[in-house]
Amino acid sequence: MVKFVSAVITAFLALVLVGAPTTYAAPEAQISRGEMLKRAATWLTANNGKQVPYSMSEYWKDGYRQDCSGFVSMAANLGNTDPKGGPNTVALATAKYTTPIKIADLKPGDLLIDPVDEPGDDFRHVVIFEKWTKADRSQYMAYEQRGGHGTDHRVLTYGLQNTKYKPYRLKNVTG
Repeated sequence: MVKFVSAVITAFLALVLVGAPTTYAAPEAQISRGEMLKRAATWLTANNGKQVPYSMSEYWKDGYRQDCSGFVSMAANLGNTDPKGGPNTVALATAKYTTPIKIADLKPGDLLIDPVDEPGDDFRHVVIFEKWTKADRSQYMAYEQRGGHGTDHRVLTYGLQNTKYKPYRLKNVTG
């Protein structure tokens, strides 16, 4: 009985002095802006020299969903198991993964996200900003995974006019 009481007291003191064990999500793997853009470019030719086809329900060979948020999750090395295929567009716009920024502060590897669930051509979509293509910042080069096409690297204007797209910076991207 004395040993049992002693063990209970020792355990109690350990909790009080050290603190109760906590559970928390492991931080996402850090990745540089350049590495993220290189990873994004891999899906342009990953399908036997062609782009990875778009799908909201299929997973590519690397385990990421073949939609826009799965593509961003792959490029940013966010992991593809929890949740399966990587975080979705709505999750990417949360404080767990990103921080809101200003359009003027966009750097390579930042995101433009429309997490709003409203019908239309541009609801719930995310693209990866690469660089400005005009000095007046009226358009930019971006990587995206888009319906009816697959992986793309093209000039866009999402987020630059009256739109639901907002700029975000991933927390695990460095540089």
